Amino acid sequence: MSAEVKTQNPETVSLTIDGQSIEAPKGASLISVADEHGIDIPRFCYHSKLSAPANCRMCLVDIEMNGRPAPKPLPACITTVADGMVVQTTSERALKAQRGVMEFLLINHPLDCPICDQGGECELQDLALGYGRSVSRFSERKRVVEDEDLGPLIATEMTRCIHCTRCVRFLDEIAGTSELGAMYRGEHTEIGTLVGTGVHSELSGNIIDLCPVGALTSQPYRYTARAWEMLSHASIAPHDCLGSNIDLHQVRGTVKRVVPRDNESVNECWISDRDRFSYEGIYSEQRLTEPQIRENGEWQSVDWQTAIEAAANALRDVVGRHGGEALGSLVSPSSTLEEMYLLAQLTRALGSHNIDCRLRRADFRDGVEHAGFAGLETAVADLETLDAALIIGGYPRHEQPLINHRLRKAARAGGDVMALNPRAFDWNIPLGVEHVVPSTEMPVALAAVARAVARHKRIDEPEDLDQWLGARAPDEQAERIASALVGDGRRALLLGGLADSHPAGAELRYLAGVIARLTGADYGELTPGANTAGGWLAGAVPNRRADGQATNGLDRAAMLSSPRSGYVLLNVEPEHDFFDGAEAIQALAASETLVAMSAYDSPALRAHADVLLPVATLGETAGTLINAEGRWQTFAGVGYPQGDARPAWRLLRVLANVLELDGFEYQAPDEIHREVQALAAGSGVARPSVAVTASAPAVDGLTRIGYPAMFGVDALTRHAESLQQTDHAAAASAVLNPADARRLGVASADTVAVQQGGDRRTLPLSVSDDIPVGSVWIPAGVEGSEGLGALMGPIEVAAAGAGE
Repeated sequence: MSAEVKTQNPETVSLTIDGQSIEAPKGASLISVADEHGIDIPRFCYHSKLSAPANCRMCLVDIEMNGRPAPKPLPACITTVADGMVVQTTSERALKAQRGVMEFLLINHPLDCPICDQGGECELQDLALGYGRSVSRFSERKRVVEDEDLGPLIATEMTRCIHCTRCVRFLDEIAGTSELGAMYRGEHTEIGTLVGTGVHSELSGNIIDLCPVGALTSQPYRYTARAWEMLSHASIAPHDCLGSNIDLHQVRGTVKRVVPRDNESVNECWISDRDRFSYEGIYSEQRLTEPQIRENGEWQSVDWQTAIEAAANALRDVVGRHGGEALGSLVSPSSTLEEMYLLAQLTRALGSHNIDCRLRRADFRDGVEHAGFAGLETAVADLETLDAALIIGGYPRHEQPLINHRLRKAARAGGDVMALNPRAFDWNIPLGVEHVVPSTEMPVALAAVARAVARHKRIDEPEDLDQWLGARAPDEQAERIASALVGDGRRALLLGGLADSHPAGAELRYLAGVIARLTGADYGELTPGANTAGGWLAGAVPNRRADGQATNGLDRAAMLSSPRSGYVLLNVEPEHDFFDGAEAIQALAASETLVAMSAYDSPALRAHADVLLPVATLGETAGTLINAEGRWQTFAGVGYPQGDARPAWRLLRVLANVLELDGFEYQAPDEIHREVQALAAGSGVARPSVAVTASAPAVDGLTRIGYPAMFGVDALTRHAESLQQTDHAAAASAVLNPADARRLGVASADTVAVQQGGDRRTLPLSVSDDIPVGSVWIPAGVEGSEGLGALMGPIEVAAAGAGE
């Protein structure tokens, strides 16, 4: 029988664990096989996503081969299964070894369970109950270890550390930063930062979940609740186009912490720091908690009925006097599908098709496809299997940290991950090519790749490449990229946020589509916000409705360059959330009516709005987010909104009822969800199909390149106190190439005066070769960047005090 099984399954072996006959893959670890079959083996250092160092020894088991027992218990985490192996996990010898290990682990562990945040969910507590002694035989003094300062997100009590090294291995193998290490030997071993600078990885919070004791805990959550008090609710992270699955832990409607929810197809078992700690923004002092209207230039707090009627009358008046085209609606790409759909329906019912969720997009020449959505043709889980990938105008490490993690896995497995960007970045991916060119030359560089692809495949190149290249031959970098993209295996082109905010973004999308067609590679856009795909499908774009019917509205750029008489804003902070904050504020100031539905009391809204309506945010409302691969993910509300805030979908429905518009009888968000899903049935990723011509960007002077910082992408993140204390949220600064700095007579640590969008301000300067000559990097979404001009565009820089 055994021989027959082996003939049928040459890649498996047969073994017995605790009397249970099991067939397992060759090379599998014993502990992983036991887990698959529900056989519990105690462990501390082992984690299925990390390498197995076998340094805790808690998983010692009794093994017998060919009737002969092993000379001593063996660690199940590094012992591979073998044919005929007999394993006992609860034999007297195995239990004695496990209890001995537990006794050693508890020798120096402090008895502070009552005040430890890990209490109630501590792996050491759980195993000590089953394997520990009731009385300690250790009478000497316990050792004490000085705590590490890992930053504002992670609290440390290093005396509790049992040296499992999960945190060390995670930062080395998954985060790619190697910021922690084990120092000294024996009982003097300590886990600490290698150079004493803290932990700054965008995924650092995962070491809190990995720590089996209370050595590493959440700083914002510390001492605020106990594990057994909290209720867990499934939700979706609202910050990037991945849509990480999370659990919100709440006590009496107050969110106390956020942890990852396992979903191998999306975020595996990890979440980014942005997803984990942004919940603090729910309770920000800047929350808008009551409806307000402006009367005679003064703000007045009013009841909901008065506020809704004021908003309805203002919109009715603008449309009545100027027509529907005088109204424009702008919505955050992280709003829910239900909110976007209702705002689109309301805007169109008032006679306007002017609605857009693409707030940071610069180039709209390619319009909107009438079917499908902007997103990824490659499933998120398949990104780690790519043989070649070209990132165009993107830094997923900060834009979509867990998509970056998938690409890092692809590169470590032998895939060729390459990047074409207007500046160099601090990658944790071993890039095959990092092609850095000035932002004005990016279309030319991508066209050169397309030409090189055609030459490699010995096919005729598209005729329109001449408008970018003329007779120019591809350079070495283009040839190298093309060689990888025409190879065997699965390949993809991925456009990031810097491509979306590029003044020639339509050209980049078109050229990427050309290369995808020539090579057979997948096309993908790593879109801004959590729900850009949902915005397209909900009709929150000017050129199509949710049912795919073509319309003729104004995009974000047209609405702001030619100001509307009235605006409706949803979940937008104008000084931070637009491609050109200065232009946005000027347009809003020029309008007659501005109705803002916002969770936060933004200075720009306070200055220019006429009606402020407080809306719910993370954990306070139900809805749907559609990620870049087209995955529909719903979530429920956890608690009541702060103050008098209300879910935006409910507010929009009531506003439509007061305006006496038809078709707004929804009683719950799932009704809206089903309606949009029926209209969008069968929709997939839309490839660019509109050919665009080469633009002629001005190249005189310096060009700003910028994108929102990792913790400045949306209002919720910007109002999370702990995230704003990290280095990633430092105040805005200007970064210049050394050649430009010498020309301007400035150096690192100097201050420079920058002028853009009619605004002049002073910023600290740093000098780096990461920035091409002729460019200056100024991030957005951080203190000091409010209301500056275009994320990519002309800018004046001079030594502070020059010209004054």
